Amino acid sequence: MKTLIVAGPPSSGKTAVIMHAVKRLLAGGEKAAAVKFDTRSSLDAETYAARLDIPAIGGISGYLCPDHYFISNMEEAIEWGEAQNASVLFIETAGLCLRCAPHIEGLPAVTILDCLGGIQAPEKMGPMLRLADIVVLTKGDLVSQAEREVIVYGIRAVNPKALVLPVNGLIGTGTLNLVRALGEYRLLPDPEGARLRHDMPAALCSYCTGERRIGRKYQTGSVEKLCWQNTAGA
Repeated sequence: MKTLIVAGPPSSGKTAVIMHAVKRLLAGGEKAAAVKFDTRSSLDAETYAARLDIPAIGGISGYLCPDHYFISNMEEAIEWGEAQNASVLFIETAGLCLRCAPHIEGLPAVTILDCLGGIQAPEKMGPMLRLADIVVLTKGDLVSQAEREVIVYGIRAVNPKALVLPVNGLIGTGTLNLVRALGEYRLLPDPEGARLRHDMPAALCSYCTGERRIGRKYQTGSVEKLCWQNTAGA
């Protein structure tokens, strides 16, 4: 089973792009399945099942960091996909913050970025963009050609090795190039022992474990502080 990790900021068009890719794969005789990780609620798994008639499940991280929840359930997601006899499994991450690092060595890594995020979005993103194999650029029809070119330049400055593909999430234009690119990647024989391409964001402080009181004396664990004493105007 080929497993594909699809990451990206919220509302960038991840589900729409996956759905168009799945349609092409189904037309080519593949059997696809989808796992959607999210934070509080999601109807995407039901959407995959209803619109594409493919097996789909969702996982909700709740109070946990969605990236940590995602990677802690990677084996379970792949085992579920194999139980569905899928030949291709799409795993869609929550993509809450731009520091997310969900990509895994040996698995095709796709990051979705929409043009409405602004021309400075690529430089603000971390390993989710920098370590992607393929960057899919959506909503390009909603900005000028000059803006698109600046965004693509920004992507290539951050990740010069990635394949950048424009895709229209509404009608699916450009999805064929994505499916062809994904077809070039080999299967990962066994997920156990595979490695993340980058370490996960720190996620252990007093607030992670339920603290609600504000103040230094209540803060423990991984805590960073503003350094303002020497800033201009201070």
